[in-house]
Amino acid sequence: MRKINYRLIVSDFDGTLLKNDGTISEYTRERIRKYIADGGHFAVSTGRMPSGILPQVKDLGLTGLVSCGQGSVILDIESGKPVFECTMPNAVAVQVCEAMEKLGLHIQVFGFSEYYANMDDEALKWYESAVKTKGIVVTDKPISAFVKETGMKPYKILAIVEPKDNERILNAIQAAGFTGCYVTKSSERLVEVGNANASKGRAVEYLAKYYETGLDKTVAVGDQLNDLSMILTAGLGIAVKNAVDELKKQATVLGYSNDEDAIAKIIENYGYTED
Repeated sequence: MRKINYRLIVSDFDGTLLKNDGTISEYTRERIRKYIADGGHFAVSTGRMPSGILPQVKDLGLTGLVSCGQGSVILDIESGKPVFECTMPNAVAVQVCEAMEKLGLHIQVFGFSEYYANMDDEALKWYESAVKTKGIVVTDKPISAFVKETGMKPYKILAIVEPKDNERILNAIQAAGFTGCYVTKSSERLVEVGNANASKGRAVEYLAKYYETGLDKTVAVGDQLNDLSMILTAGLGIAVKNAVDELKKQATVLGYSNDEDAIAKIIENYGYTED
């Protein structure tokens, strides 16, 4: 007889749970439903902000909590209200925007329910298509000035870059040494900055406490560098087959990609144990 083994599975969304065509297979959906019905807990932790992930997790039939914006905000799915928030100080956000402006980057600054972009270009169209949420374009002034004037305290700031420039931009922003910030990448095109007190790792700690599972009985799954903190925090950290090498070096590597129902395979292989 099978029983639940790891009681909480926390999955990244893009590149891990979501297939490259933007869908989640019925097979994976059914595996998630069955795991939850049998007493397991399944949660999503994503770099997306609330408007970009709430419709997706509701479509999956999930309840409970979802972690957004690299762990900067954790939401109750049913009410859409935050149970945890961690924003960037306004002065630091201005400094980050100024540094990105000097590099000539496409910049996006994220509030709770909206995000602002400094360029109305193909990069914005690509991002809007990916997350199915429209950005607000600010072109009448530098976005650093907009952030300063509004007193905005963002959940995160990202730059959209060409894949060939990803490492160079990542290193340049890290070298700036913004106080109390992390710098990471969430895809080959996205370099992100946020409050160092928020991370996917800390979100996993919060979720494990909320679901009363214990970290030793928690699985975290991802594909990008921004997933590293939760991979290292969970009792079992798994990198899907399509994950970047930086993540694979510090995780259990799964032999299935996001296009091969990786999460369903993890539920089958680790979610249960034979009694």
